[in-house]
Parts: sequence; structure tokens; C-alpha cells
Amino acid sequence: MSDSFKVVFKGELVPGMEEPAVRGELLRLGFDERQVQSLLTGRQVTIKSNLDAAKAERYRQRLQAAGLITEVVAESETEQVMAVAPSRREPVIADTASSAPPYVGKTSASASGRRSSRIRFTGDGGEYFGIWIVNILLLIVTLGFYAPWAKVRNLQYFYGHTLLEDTSFQYLADPWVIFRGRLVALVALVIWSVASSFFPLVAMGLLVLFVPLLPWIIARSLKFHAINSAYRNIRFDYTGGYWQAVQVIYLWPLLAILSLGLLIPFSAQRWYHFLVGNMRFGASEFNLNLSVGAVYMLFLRMLGVLLGCAALGALLGEVVHEALAFVLAIVGYLALFGYLLAGIHNLVMNATTLESHGFESQLGKRRMLWIYLSNSALIMLTLGFYTPWAKVRMARYRARCTQMLIHGDLDGFVAGQAQHAGAVGLELGDVFDVGISLV
Repeated sequence: MSDSFKVVFKGELVPGMEEPAVRGELLRLGFDERQVQSLLTGRQVTIKSNLDAAKAERYRQRLQAAGLITEVVAESETEQVMAVAPSRREPVIADTASSAPPYVGKTSASASGRRSSRIRFTGDGGEYFGIWIVNILLLIVTLGFYAPWAKVRNLQYFYGHTLLEDTSFQYLADPWVIFRGRLVALVALVIWSVASSFFPLVAMGLLVLFVPLLPWIIARSLKFHAINSAYRNIRFDYTGGYWQAVQVIYLWPLLAILSLGLLIPFSAQRWYHFLVGNMRFGASEFNLNLSVGAVYMLFLRMLGVLLGCAALGALLGEVVHEALAFVLAIVGYLALFGYLLAGIHNLVMNATTLESHGFESQLGKRRMLWIYLSNSALIMLTLGFYTPWAKVRMARYRARCTQMLIHGDLDGFVAGQAQHAGAVGLELGDVFDVGISLV
């Protein structure tokens, strides 16, 4: 009996499903327009081969829910031998229509090793400018009430143009949920402003209340962003709790201050473990294999560059001209900024794993610094109108320098239970300017 199966689509749609509806479902699952068009021509397509019976049935059920009638067919022994004999590689997806949907993904180049898949960003500055300028105009017309819709449109654009394995990410937040959270945050801001102006003692009391509230705001913001992010219709999640947030926001930074800065790298390492170690993709956990020693080494290099520039600047200032000391101080600051932009991101990303998969980031410190400085200059020179191109430029570079090291098949992930979280924590973070970033 055959132990290998394939999923075959013979061109028939589920009764009652109209082609436009099927097209929409397939696009939602991650197919692109060209692949959807190929599937809807009515020709027979082998969507995925060399599967065990359970996985083949899961594929069939997913595709039927999208409107395609597919069959699970046992592969012959000849087909199985041909699939693995040439180079012991996992088979490429067979497709008689010469178009393999990204929904089932590409298989690894080696049955025992990893293959790299580079992230791609396909956005265009001119295209994004249309979204950006319309958002600004609507914000002005609605006196700012359009902000939740503007935020969702922006994130949907950048998620939708960020591709892994030719499949884009998804941002699924409901603007109305954000709007309700923003109203609560706006009321809190108004109360704070009035109290600060007329009732200083009340304002101090509110500040005392805000201190224990801050960890909750940050944890809720991270969860809200995570569960509204998805890839191949599988949502992310974030499980970091309140007391974990208290430690990384208050406890470890306080110890770093009391140690006169000696524990800053340790505090940073705990912060990134809090961010990455609590992330989930479906039912799968992210792990951060980042040691305290690695963070200390990065901080020591940053300190060495800064002190070296300071010492050289002081020497040249005494011997040649004191203006050189100022120049070297700027060079040292820029070098430190480059480490912050690229070095820390690379360190954290390269230490992150998702089950048997890994990640690799190769951002260049000087290149990141140049993009940041030139973007800032062009934004100022154009009175802000270069902003869409600046954002797209940075997103494209970061994507180009990032890749996922895939072991096996990405479709081995199983979506976790549907999660729901309110947007109040997220919007309080925005109103009170609590910046939250993964790296």
C-alpha cells in the first residue's frame, strides 16, 4: 500500500460557491492573482505531492473550505521513486498548470538540512504616497478621528507587501476596535491634562496610578499587534504577562542604574527575551537563544568605538586643532547609532528560532546609518513629502537583509485557538507615547 499521497484539483468548484467568492478566499489564503487565475481555468493541477495521509487530508479540507473540490490520490511507487531518486531532495510541487500556489509553500532543498528563504518587500514609494496623502487629508477633515483607519491602512500596506515564500503577511485589526480603545485613551489624556493644569495633587495621584498601569499597557499592546498579524491565515500571538513586564520595565533597569550601568546589557537581554520568547505563531513558540555574554560583547564593542573616537578626538584636538575633537565626537556618536540601528537587530534576529526554523539578519551598520540620515535630510528638504519613499526604502532594505532558514515544510504549523484582545492597551500606549519595538 502506498504511504505517499498527493492533492489533486480537477477544476471543479464547491456547489454554491461563485467564482468571485472563491477568488477572494484563495487570495485571502495567500495565492496571488496569477496563481488564482491558473487554478480557475478548469485544468487539472497537482497542488501538493509526497504527503502522508493526514497532511494530505488537511490540505484537502483547507482547499474545500476555500471553494475548491480536491482529491487525495495515492502516488504510485514509480512516482515516489522519481520524486526522491535524483538528489535525495524533497520533491518540487508538481503542477500541470505550471503555477504552484504559495499556500502549500516550497519544500526544502535537503531532507536533513535547512534552506534559506529571503524576505521580499514589494512596496513602491509612489504607490504608498497615494495611501499616505489620503490618510493625512482624511485625518485633517475628520479632526483626527480617522486615525485608526489610517493606522490599519498603513500596516496592511506594509504587511501585504512583505513576502516570505511568495506569500504576504496579513494585518487583520478592525479599525472600530482601535477606535473604541482610542476613545478611552483620549478620555484618560483629557483628564490628565486638566488635572495637570488645575489640580496638581490629583495629577500626582494619577501619575502614581499610571506607574503600575504601564506594564499592562505594554503587554496588551504587544498582544494586540500579535494576534492581528497573520501569515498564511495563521495568526501570531503574544503570551507575556503583567509580572514579566514589571520586571523588564522596572526591576532590571533599576538594578542597571544601581550597578552604575554594569547591568545594562543584562537588562537589555531580559527585555528581548520578554519580547521574543513570548511570541507564538499558531501553536508554535518562538525562542531566543541569546546569552548575556553575547549582549555584553556587543555593548563592549559599542563602548570601545565610542571611547576610541573620544580619545582620538581629544588627542587630535590638542595636537592639530580643537575642531577635530568635535568631528570625532560626531563620528563616535554616528558609529554608536549604527550599532543601535543594525547591530542589536542582527544579534536578536540571528538568535531567534521558531521550532526547527531559524532566522538570519545581515543589516549593515554603515548602510543603515546612511539610509536613516539621508532619509531624514530628504524629509526635511521636501517638507515631509518624501516620507512615503523613506519608509518604503527602509522597509525594502531591512527585508532584503533578512531571511528565514527553513527546515522541512512551513505547513507543518497548526494554528492555535482563536484569540481576542481589546485595543485599549495599544491605544493608551500610543497616546502616552509608550514606544514598543521588537528590536
